[in-house]
Amino acid sequence: MAGMPTAVNLIELDLGVTGMTCTSCSARVERKLNKVEGVEATVNFATESASVKYDPDRVNEDQVIDTVKGAGYGAFAMSTPDPVEDTSGDATDTAGSPDSASGQGRIDAARDAEAADLKFRVVVSALLTVPIALLSMIPALQFTNWQWAVLTMTTPVFFWGGAPFHKATWVNLRHGSFTMDTLVSLGTTAAYVWSLWALFLGNAGAAGMTMEMHLFPTDSSMDEIYLETVAVVITFLLLGRWFETKAKGQSSEALRKLLDMGAKDAAVIRDGREVRIPTSQLKIGDVFITRPGEKIATDGVVLEGTSAVDESMLTGESIPVEVTKGSKVTGATLNTSGRLMVEATRIGSDTTLSQMAKLVTEAQSKKAPVQRLVDQISQVFVPVVIVISILTLAGHLIFTDNGLAAAFTAAVAVLIIACPCALGLATPTALLVGTGRGAQLGLLIKGPEILESTKKVDTIVMDKTGTVTAGVMSVHDVTTADGFDRDEVLRLAAAVESASEHPIAQAIAAAHKGTKPEVTDFQNTAGRGVTGQVEGHTVTVGRPATELDPALSESFTRAQNQGGTPVVVMIDDVNAAVITVRDTVKATSAEAVAGLKELGMTPMLLTGDNLGAAKAVAAEVGIAPEHVIAEVMPDEKVSTVEKLQAEGRNVAMVGDGVNDAAALAQADLGLAMGAGTDVAIEASDITLMNNDLRSAVDAIRLSRRTLGTIRGNLFWAFAYNVALIPVAAAGFLNPMLAGVAMALSSVFVVTNSLRLRGFASSHQGGSHS
Repeated sequence: MAGMPTAVNLIELDLGVTGMTCTSCSARVERKLNKVEGVEATVNFATESASVKYDPDRVNEDQVIDTVKGAGYGAFAMSTPDPVEDTSGDATDTAGSPDSASGQGRIDAARDAEAADLKFRVVVSALLTVPIALLSMIPALQFTNWQWAVLTMTTPVFFWGGAPFHKATWVNLRHGSFTMDTLVSLGTTAAYVWSLWALFLGNAGAAGMTMEMHLFPTDSSMDEIYLETVAVVITFLLLGRWFETKAKGQSSEALRKLLDMGAKDAAVIRDGREVRIPTSQLKIGDVFITRPGEKIATDGVVLEGTSAVDESMLTGESIPVEVTKGSKVTGATLNTSGRLMVEATRIGSDTTLSQMAKLVTEAQSKKAPVQRLVDQISQVFVPVVIVISILTLAGHLIFTDNGLAAAFTAAVAVLIIACPCALGLATPTALLVGTGRGAQLGLLIKGPEILESTKKVDTIVMDKTGTVTAGVMSVHDVTTADGFDRDEVLRLAAAVESASEHPIAQAIAAAHKGTKPEVTDFQNTAGRGVTGQVEGHTVTVGRPATELDPALSESFTRAQNQGGTPVVVMIDDVNAAVITVRDTVKATSAEAVAGLKELGMTPMLLTGDNLGAAKAVAAEVGIAPEHVIAEVMPDEKVSTVEKLQAEGRNVAMVGDGVNDAAALAQADLGLAMGAGTDVAIEASDITLMNNDLRSAVDAIRLSRRTLGTIRGNLFWAFAYNVALIPVAAAGFLNPMLAGVAMALSSVFVVTNSLRLRGFASSHQGGSHS
């Protein structure tokens, strides 16, 4: 790449790129863009997009787009370009703008249109292929001039049904590349052209023509046609392509849902009165009002008011944070109680929410899917087959007296036998059966490239709240002072707390199962606690107002050290008890951690909570203290995963919150709890729908077994046919046997894939299949 200009001159442009069918396509587009003077680009096959930085003095947006189109793919700008170094406070962010939304929408629409087109091609091709195959392979069904009916039905399958493969082959050949598409197009074209020759120039078009299967060439004077090979191969591979297209594009959903989490409008103070405007029009220094139950419009500082803000989308922790004048607040977090007046300090792409979206994007762009094994094999296999076919033709013409027809028959037999239709079934059937069985067990696996990741994973990093723990606060301990009864103190405290919506209050209220007495004169003091009159007593629950006696003080300190949240109950201004509330570890988490260790993985705990809480949970489930990483923010979760990867580890991540999304995308394998946020689920590779951590064990076991099945399928899909190439080249193979070989390999592939239906969960009484 030619020398790049200084960063201050660069324009950043996001492009949607359509028509890419594999990672070699994205690599090709990236190479083409980076060869352009003044352009620096990365292309992401998973999100079907390109991130481009260019020097406007050397190149313009249209030239960048034309470069992509010149490589054989579609391209369009997803948003209005922004200067990379633009930090103006008045700049309007385009990440969530209508232009950006329509750009992403165009990618989604293009993907949906491609899937719908492939589905239509599959259905029509299959309806034509069934009678083609029956007529060609069962002599009893062959009526007079049946071969012309078969040609009539095969022609649209070859040209229209096979168009995606022929087009991709042409694009690849222009760039000197061979893929599975090349193999498909080459084999089907050879069979179709040979059949046309036999029908129009040979004697296969005769009215009384019949066709039977023979192992070896016969002395029959009737030319053979291979139209059923064309139809069967194209139909099966279209089915596989349709499955792949449906599985693509999950990552873009994560970004859209993440941006959708923000507030849509804000109540801003303008000229002394309140005006509601879209959040995209906010400027730094604007003062806006956030009422209880509303999302905070953007990052800012509280000017007036006190409240508890639910920051779980940011930190993952379920306890709201008390805020007052001078406190910093984050856009998209939820104001749960008081009215707040906030001054905007960050807007647009500078906000925490936008930065989280950027983290997810960057993580996914680094995590390109593993190149399909079939394409890797095809890169070598296709040219070898072509050479063998040419040598076969030349060899027969030079060394035998069989004539041109026999030489051409042998050469075509090589091409036909080298195009195994089982390749089209190898991945999709195993994936279909494996993912179907997974769905029955509450495991959603998103695509074949994910299976590759599960084999290599050696370290699994788990979020704490909502993953290892239930994410719901409950009373863990009650320590009473001398002269106070535990049940009575809990009954009075529960009565007062039942009037509050705070998670800690709800936990205490739920701890008393009986009827709660009536509360009067209820008061909620921000940062202090709640007070009320219950049965003639003044009951206060909150932070300690006076010095605690030794027993209560020890309980309070112990709770804090172990990660619990202690509150003091005062009855008539006397310290009566310390109630410890904490998140509860799921009953199945310890078993899950043990199962992960059995799979050869090192479990680690990663959380935004304090170190005491994290170590207490780790000890309870069997995670070593040295594998606990606490008090981390979302960007630090990503950097932690990156650090582990830099150490040579293959990292899996299990999480459930928005704050986990970027780390889930960055990890080699991301697993999201089904009860978690949509953003986490979309950014992950596998979703555990039943919210049981033991399902992570099953997901990895099932994925590894499905991957093994796919590889076995691919081996046999090639082996059946490759073994017959020397026979075909020697002229001892009737090309019709290609149909038999394909049928056998296809039956084997399907049968082998169906074995996955017997996979059993390790914790539901099943065997370790």
